[in-house]
Amino acid sequence: MTREQKALGNKEPSLQVYQRQEHGISRKDISENALKVLYRLNKAGFDAYLVGGGVRDLLLDKEPKDFDIATNATPEEIKALFRNCRLIGRRFRLAHILFGRDVIEVATFRGHHDAGTVKMPAGKQAIASRNHEGMLLRDNVYGTIDEDAERRDFSINALYYSIKDFTVSDYANGVVDLQNRLVRLIGDPETRYREDPVRMLRAVRFAVKLDMQIEARTAAPILELSTLLKDIPAARLFEESLKLLQAGKGLETYKMLREYNLFQQLFPILAEHFTEDHSSQTEKMLEHILAATDVRIAEGKRVNPAFMFAAMLWYPMNVRAEEIASTSGLSDYDAFMIAANDILDEQVKNIAIPRRLTTTVRDIWQQQHRFSRRFGKRAFAMLEHPKFRAAYDFLEMRGQFEGKDVAELATWWHKFQFAERDERNKMVQELGGGNQRRRRRPQRRKKPQAKSAS
Repeated sequence: MTREQKALGNKEPSLQVYQRQEHGISRKDISENALKVLYRLNKAGFDAYLVGGGVRDLLLDKEPKDFDIATNATPEEIKALFRNCRLIGRRFRLAHILFGRDVIEVATFRGHHDAGTVKMPAGKQAIASRNHEGMLLRDNVYGTIDEDAERRDFSINALYYSIKDFTVSDYANGVVDLQNRLVRLIGDPETRYREDPVRMLRAVRFAVKLDMQIEARTAAPILELSTLLKDIPAARLFEESLKLLQAGKGLETYKMLREYNLFQQLFPILAEHFTEDHSSQTEKMLEHILAATDVRIAEGKRVNPAFMFAAMLWYPMNVRAEEIASTSGLSDYDAFMIAANDILDEQVKNIAIPRRLTTTVRDIWQQQHRFSRRFGKRAFAMLEHPKFRAAYDFLEMRGQFEGKDVAELATWWHKFQFAERDERNKMVQELGGGNQRRRRRPQRRKKPQAKSAS
């Protein structure tokens, strides 16, 4: 008996095949590029299916975000068929078929690690490894569609649509779970979470996204196993954090993640400021920025991850700056800049926020200090800063949490940026900026002229 079969309770997949008249999926609802890939794989003699979230969303009458494909062709065989293919991934090898910006992901059927019928390219070995917690580190083992279904994480993702006969093959009662609004892991939950702790995040994401409940056995081990997320590479958790918090239901997702002690693993710096009644400035700002992000997404507006991270980490950074200033004797600004670096350096250990975003976070934070320096040409120079608009929006948001002084400062800058030139000059002069004494440049001493020889 394989390890995976033990995890599944030694159960064979309970295959249910739904004929064309028994489901609502139509080829007209499937990406044209996904259909091209499916047809070419079939024509070359391979089995190929639309799989997972694409099938799930079509059955729910939702528009899929992605159309993923599973096949018995190996990555190398896929690449030989498609010139527009690139192979990616180390933990599990995947093929990406590129159609401009549209990417169709194709995965080879996964098999059991100790199965005797592992299909691999000639001259290559099946590679799989785990750590001491049972987490899969390498997973390049290929198998049959039945084995692939057993290896899927949730029942609602073990759904395969065939363009050969237009059937939906359901290996784990996923259609019934869709009808009952349940997110259920295939197999023993603890074993499956130990294989890949990110499944705990996915359970929450699907529950919120699809307006479902996490099935009781699936939910039971999450709280105890939540700390396993510390073993996940920070780069992978960054991508997961965006899926969780910037998919349109960030606030609801945060609340469920926090309930299961998962959010605390992603943002331990924020967890230090959590209270029982959710009343700290950090918590209020966190809920505000996530709610605002949800609204922007609902309105079809662009969202900037850097702005979200700047807001989430703002108050922990300020607390750290106050601690540094009081113990080191540094100026408030110097302590502020050290704290900014410290907080971001700590956070990227858990979620690898890219440098391009942390640079923007620092810029937004730094401009908050400069907003109070409105004298002379400084106010005009601020308007030219490339991050002025994001920094101003952040200042305006702070005004809702930090009292009258910050709110009045935000009001002044709102008026200043939309005023005419003469009105701007008047506003600066009213602050005393027009009467500022200019620093005189030191005059150069004239060199004594050499006396004539006469």
